[in-house]
Parts: sequence; C-alpha cells; structure tokens
Amino acid sequence: MAEKKEERGITKRSEDYSEWYQDIVLKAELADYSPVKGCMVIRPNGFRIWEKMRDALDAMFKETGHKNAYFPIFIPLSFLSKEAEHVEGFAKECAVVTHHRLGAKEGGGVEPTPDSKLEEPLIVRPTSETIMYSMYSKWIKSYRDLPLLLNQWANVVRWEMRTRLFLRTTEFLWQEGHTAHATHEDAWEEVLKILDIYAKFSEEWMAVPVFKGVKSDSEKFAGALKTTCIEAMMQDGKALQAGTSHDLGQNFAKAFNVRFQNEKGDWDYCWQTSWGVSTRLIGALIMSHSDDKGLILPPKLAPIQFVIVPIFRNEEQKSEIMAKAQRIESSLKENGFECEIDARENLSPGFKYNEWELKGVPIRIEIGPKDLEKGVCQFVPRISLSGDELEKPLRIEASLESVVQKAKEILSDFQEALFKRALKFRESRTYEIESYNLFKEKIEGGGFFWAFYCGNSKCEEKVKEETKATLRLMPFEEEKEERPCFVCGEKSKIKALWARAY
Repeated sequence: MAEKKEERGITKRSEDYSEWYQDIVLKAELADYSPVKGCMVIRPNGFRIWEKMRDALDAMFKETGHKNAYFPIFIPLSFLSKEAEHVEGFAKECAVVTHHRLGAKEGGGVEPTPDSKLEEPLIVRPTSETIMYSMYSKWIKSYRDLPLLLNQWANVVRWEMRTRLFLRTTEFLWQEGHTAHATHEDAWEEVLKILDIYAKFSEEWMAVPVFKGVKSDSEKFAGALKTTCIEAMMQDGKALQAGTSHDLGQNFAKAFNVRFQNEKGDWDYCWQTSWGVSTRLIGALIMSHSDDKGLILPPKLAPIQFVIVPIFRNEEQKSEIMAKAQRIESSLKENGFECEIDARENLSPGFKYNEWELKGVPIRIEIGPKDLEKGVCQFVPRISLSGDELEKPLRIEASLESVVQKAKEILSDFQEALFKRALKFRESRTYEIESYNLFKEKIEGGGFFWAFYCGNSKCEEKVKEETKATLRLMPFEEEKEERPCFVCGEKSKIKALWARAY
C-alpha cells in the first residue's frame, strides 16, 4: 500500500494505481466489500450509475427491435454439458446447487439434509445460452418466428476469489442479448449492429473512446464462431474489454435443436448471436476519467449532475440565499436535471467542495452574498472545459434567469471535454511497432501497440508468456499491403492491437 495519501484519503495514482482505484470506489461510496467472499455491495451512488447505463442501453436495444424477458437463475447441469466448448470454458467458474433443504445440525447450526439431495445438480447462472436456447427450441418452429430478438437484465455468478470491486467479483449485474436468425448473414449483421451500439454508448455516454474489432480464436467466447469486442484504454495504459458481441453460428442451435422450417418447407438450424455488458463498465468509468481528487463522471451518467452550495454568514443572508438556491434547484429539476442542495451547517464551503469533487459531481453551483446582490450564481465544473487535464477549471458566472440554459451548455461542454481528454490520452499512449524486442521494452510502461501478426496462435502465446500482453482485437478490414509479423517475421496483412489488460 502506498504510504502517502492526499488529504482526502486517496492514494495518488502515480504511487499505487490499484490502491488509488480502490480508495475512490470506497470513498465515493460506489460499492463496498460484502461478508460473502468474492461478492460486493453496490451502494446507491454506484447503483444509480448502473441504472442510467441500463436505461440508455435498454432504449437503444428497443429502438432496434429487441424485447426484454427473464429466464431462471438455475440451469440443469446436463444443459451445460450439451455444448462441449461452452462447458469447458465455464466449468471452473460454476457455482453448483446440490440440495434443496436445510436441517438442524448436531451440536447446533444447520446443514443440508441428506434426503434433500437434488436428482440433478443445478448450476447458478454463469451465462444464459443453455437455459434460453432450451426454450427457443420450443418457441421457434417456422421462418415466421424469426428473427427472435431477446435481452435480459440479470445477475450472474462466476466463482472468483481475487476480488476487485466492479472489475472482478463472483456475482455481478449485466445484460445479455440472445437472438436467433434464419441466415448467417442476418446473424452477422446483428453482431455488428450491437457492437456499434456498445461503441456509441461507450463514446457518447461514458466519454470513453474505444477500438472495435474481432478477437483471436484463443480469446473468443467459448462455443462461438467469432467474438467481436470494444476495447478501452485505462489511465495505467492497460486495456479493458468494455463489451462483446458473439457470432455463435449454429453450434448452440444444433446442441439444443433450435430449428425452423424455411419458406421451401425444409428444416434448418437457426443462426444465433449473444452479446453483453456488465457493471464492469463502472470500473471502466472510474479508471478512464478520475484523478487524485477523486471520482470524475460524465454528466450523462452522474447520479447527481449539480450540487448547489449556498454560502452565508448570518441568518438574514441564509434566508435569502437559501430561497434562491431552492429556486435554482426547482428550475433544474423541472428541466430533468439531477441536483441537490448542500445545506449542511457547521461545515466550511471548502470542505463541501472537496467532498463533492471526491464523489464525482460534474458541476458545483455556488451562490453567496455578493452573487445575490448581482443576481447571479457561479458554475464551477469538476474539470476544465477545454479538455486539458492540466488546466484549472474556470468559474462561469450566470444570471439567475439564465441558469437552466447555462446548465445545459456547461453539461454538454463537460461531456465533450471529458471525451476529448480521454481520446488525447489514448492517442499519446498508442504506438505502431515492428520490433518484438522493442515491444518487450515498451510494454513495461503500458499502452496500446499496433503490430502486424501472422495469425499463428504460437506467436500469440509467445507474446502472452513473455510479456503478459494479449491480442486485444484485430480490425475488421485487413491492411492493403503485407508486412512482417512482429514476432516471427512471416508476411501478413493482419494488424493486431496488443496490450496488457484487466
């Protein structure tokens, strides 16, 4: 653990990035560790971020014809065994239910009763392909039933002992979409459509720039033909996979007999896709934007967008200033903004400023005696609206009559500046590289590396073993000219993105 911390109790990023991240999650009251090993408690601040993510994505899914459903959390063990690659990919992460009742234990306490052992063990949902496709085989009979476009918002369990809040926990929240199509072309179009939705959400809502592409065979989803993904760069130069969209081909359809009768009357297996994002995105938000003062959030996802801090020295001032603060609050709320007045007494304005900065509120609105005389208030953004991380944020004065309009402008500018800042950082840490020896040196400092790759998994494995870096993605389009693979020298048109990752 780092010895030095800022006065707010946050470890400096430069001293211990992992500890800095944990400090922000805990002190910004986003989440906490639970009594259950490997699990977390998402606190109201963190859950509000997830609600906003969920609402935005859900609207995009529905705009493209998807509907929500819900399937059981328990999956028969035999279902998981039907798709060989799938069971192999998840076997070590599964939580298993073997009994259905508890009884008194000799000496006190309780234990599963011997006579309550299940005939077939149940898996606690690690992902829902198997349970959902068993139902798809029941519902899909004709080409008229296609495409079937379903999504569910749920929790999943993947056994994990090395907990990192939001990034790696045994239980987490997510959405998972599962679709069935009459042709492979339609399924692939769906895969790309969803990937575009994820990229749009990441860049326009999270203010996190991403690269889109295809995973290598060794990194693809268990049981898929292809896995596409979006990859984001965190401030320590590591990659974070921010969303995946899978082309499942007919593998699961054959395993679960998901068939349809086409227009000619012939029977064929459906072509399927699955795709998902999780509460891991909250971890991505924190690591993409925050600083040594605390959390920084994009306005579109912030639980509180504005905090109003009234400043007064006596009861007479308090009465007038609080009335104006409440008027500002009402105006903002009437226009759909989320805001709060910090009217706590016996705390200095400076203490309040620090606390709300730590919690990631994008804009602070100050109103004091001099502001009252002039009929104005002061907007103070959490970051510089120029997009320069080193530049100090400027106060913006606005008349009380123009508060709502000014609020809209500043939030829009803030969202844009945050994306610009993240993009500038990624560009400064992304490299084109040809020499494997040079790569081995530079990867120690983090960053993204574009390099030509022959496509041989042996080269990929060599990089992973020797540098702990992995192939994050390959662009959808190959390069026009062949160049030597940066590992073995064999000519190729494939350029791949390499990085260490979470």
